[in-house]
Amino acid sequence: MNIEIARINQEIEKDPKDYVRAVNEDYLYKLTQIANDIAENYSEKPVILLSGPSGSGKTTTAMMIEKLLDDMGHETHTLSMDNWFCPLTEAEKALAAEGKMDLESPLRVDSQLLNQQIEAISACREIELPKYDFKTSTRTGSGRKFKRNKGEIVIFEGIHALNPAVITVPDSMISKIYVSVRTRISGENILLHPSRVRLMRRMIRDRNFRKRSLRETMNMFHSVEAGENKYIMPYKYRSDYDVDTFMSYELSAYRNDLLGQLGELSDVPEVRECIAVLEQLTPLDKADITPDSLICEFIGNGQFKY
Repeated sequence: MNIEIARINQEIEKDPKDYVRAVNEDYLYKLTQIANDIAENYSEKPVILLSGPSGSGKTTTAMMIEKLLDDMGHETHTLSMDNWFCPLTEAEKALAAEGKMDLESPLRVDSQLLNQQIEAISACREIELPKYDFKTSTRTGSGRKFKRNKGEIVIFEGIHALNPAVITVPDSMISKIYVSVRTRISGENILLHPSRVRLMRRMIRDRNFRKRSLRETMNMFHSVEAGENKYIMPYKYRSDYDVDTFMSYELSAYRNDLLGQLGELSDVPEVRECIAVLEQLTPLDKADITPDSLICEFIGNGQFKY
């Protein structure tokens, strides 16, 4: 799908609040259709797998679907697959510190434990949820006992959720969702690839919540993208539902925030593409972004706690 910058500008200049509301409602409608389908099949497929690349809005989308299902009378729980990562040995920690270890690899997931616990959850058996500590690269028991009751639904959210080498439980007990930015933005002498939208999301999120500079996020871009192309994109065809998470007003909301800082990265081709689009957009005041917007995952002040 493509959207023209001229159309975005027209909508923002006409009524920015109404435009944001309409876009948010359209996204919620798409998720509601998926939630309705999940609710109809919950007895056979009580486990949902949700995957997507970095900056795709996985976490917020999972939480929005959880809320929709809760409102339908199906208590839903969202679990991050990050907690099933394997702990690193001291030797592996040393390699990781030198940038010599592939931290995006699906081999980082304890597939045996994960699949055992997915099967137990599906069968309404009690488990102890694991907890991964990224600061120490260790995994422990969380002490949190978890048991799915009949009628409840569990969402597993993670980058490897659609990888058949990681998830080996039968398809008969799971539904699969793939989320990412799929829309291209066209303007004067530019057609912006969806991955650049995700890059801008990550730049804002990393600066706001992870204390990373834009340069640091950009320096990670190519290795992250290589991991996505190798480990995530090849399996998106396995999804039952494909969700485009692009909010057509979002780049206008990022415009003033990013333009003043991206100039120092203008030596980077991907950044020059972002600048070319941002310069053509009418800015959108962040005060017009309501808490139900997906992009609050990146800019803050959203309805969910992460």
